[in-house]
Amino acid sequence: MAKLINVGFGNVVNSDKIVSIISSDSAPAKRLVQNAKEEGRLVDATQGRRTRGIILTDGNKVILSALQPDTLAGRFNGREMETEE
Repeated sequence: MAKLINVGFGNVVNSDKIVSIISSDSAPAKRLVQNAKEEGRLVDATQGRRTRGIILTDGNKVILSALQPDTLAGRFNGREMETEE
């Protein structure tokens, strides 16, 4: 059964579709986001906040989150961590 993961501000992602959760700090991550934006594969779930975590899905979508990758990983693993919204 699919589990939904809260990626911040009431936005949720199907946990079965998540391939990777990465930090947004590196140059390759920024290029990945820019390419996804140009190709129409980007989903911005930051509500205007700074992007801290990037979620890659098996459907080739790139999802931006204002939450830290550690927080997202904790939610993915079933541990509810302190909200950083």
